[in-house]
Amino acid sequence: MAERARDGEGDGAAPRSGIWTRDFGLFFTARGVAKLGDSMLPVALAAGLLQYGYGAGAVGLAMASSVACFAGLVIFGGVLADRFNTRLLMTGADLARLVTQSLAAVMFFTGHVVLWEICVIGAINGSAAAVFQPGVAGTVPRLASDVQAANGAIRVAESGAQLAGPAVAGMLVALASPGLVFAAHAGTYGLSALCLLLLRLPPVVRDSDKTRTRGAFRSELVEGWREFRSRRWLWGVISVWCVLMIGAWGPAVPLVAVQVTQEYGSSGYGLVNSALGAGTVIGGVLALRVRPRRMLRAGALALFGFALFPATAGAGLGVPWMMAGCAVAGAGMSFWGVMWATSVQTQVPREVLNRIHAYEVAGSIAMQPVGQALAGPAAATFGTQQVLLAGGVVTLMVATTMISIPAIRGLVRADALPQAPHGLPATPELRQRRRYGRAETH
Repeated sequence: MAERARDGEGDGAAPRSGIWTRDFGLFFTARGVAKLGDSMLPVALAAGLLQYGYGAGAVGLAMASSVACFAGLVIFGGVLADRFNTRLLMTGADLARLVTQSLAAVMFFTGHVVLWEICVIGAINGSAAAVFQPGVAGTVPRLASDVQAANGAIRVAESGAQLAGPAVAGMLVALASPGLVFAAHAGTYGLSALCLLLLRLPPVVRDSDKTRTRGAFRSELVEGWREFRSRRWLWGVISVWCVLMIGAWGPAVPLVAVQVTQEYGSSGYGLVNSALGAGTVIGGVLALRVRPRRMLRAGALALFGFALFPATAGAGLGVPWMMAGCAVAGAGMSFWGVMWATSVQTQVPREVLNRIHAYEVAGSIAMQPVGQALAGPAAATFGTQQVLLAGGVVTLMVATTMISIPAIRGLVRADALPQAPHGLPATPELRQRRRYGRAETH
């Protein structure tokens, strides 16, 4: 006997076939406009703080205040998302950021810009994002029966927004002031919150033998870690991904910017960055159509292409060649992202999905600041081009390692597995739980 989810959301209808329903359209819009605003923020912070006499270090500190709070609190956000109404949690997080970004806009409009106050706003934004992000993983499979297509569509929207955001922000700064960018950013959170308020989520269905009283916050945090650790393919990917963050992605982002800007100017870097963004759109479109049986293996193969992002800059190739390499790199990374997100959302029981997604997100980004911090000393010691070429090699090693791990390359997509009772796919975890007398649907 199944029960309605604790959220009390929806009218009891299961997600309809296809993805383009009213509710998925609302969620799609919410994700797209929020990403547009987020991609405008670095331009606004840099232009605004520099205009008021602060240096690059202050810009980095303001950005780091948000990232640090997000990384430190996201696993707690996962527990909240599994305990409470995820839609209202996400809406509340958007409304909190609407208020903080409106305050930032007032600061820049009035000329009252104090670094520590900007950092506090960044910390609040990061904390709100930590509450918001875990709910995304659990929302997508509740809105669309075709989870891969839904993730692909969202990836295309986010990639397009990320491509347009810096250009829009630059135009607003040139026409008015950084305060207008912060006001526009606040508006994107307001629109996202409105879409989420209008959203009708179908209930989570679970077996009656799993119905139990919620434990203490700490025990649910531990349970989430236990579930995360029990899936070899999951923690295997995150472990290898940390190497990518330290050795390739972390150093590549600042060093490519420096290398290309010094040699070809800001316009050259703009073209290279735009090519990377266009590639992510292409990767999302491919992920809408290509449906491999072993998704992580296919995603790891696509990840080989990301090696071209640092390698083309490190090799000193011209702008056209770097643009071509970055387009391939962006497509590979975007395709991997859809394969990974879909695997997590369809292979993990839904009652722990938000917590596991939180651990996954925390592990994915934890080492990025380390890689960025090591970029400068490594470039000073070995040279920028050598570090970038090494980043290409690290990417190839990471992709090869993922393919070589049986639990990762052999993971079969959930909708290709034998069907369990109630029409739900019998995932590897479900079959294992049956063997130990702990079968459950998800």
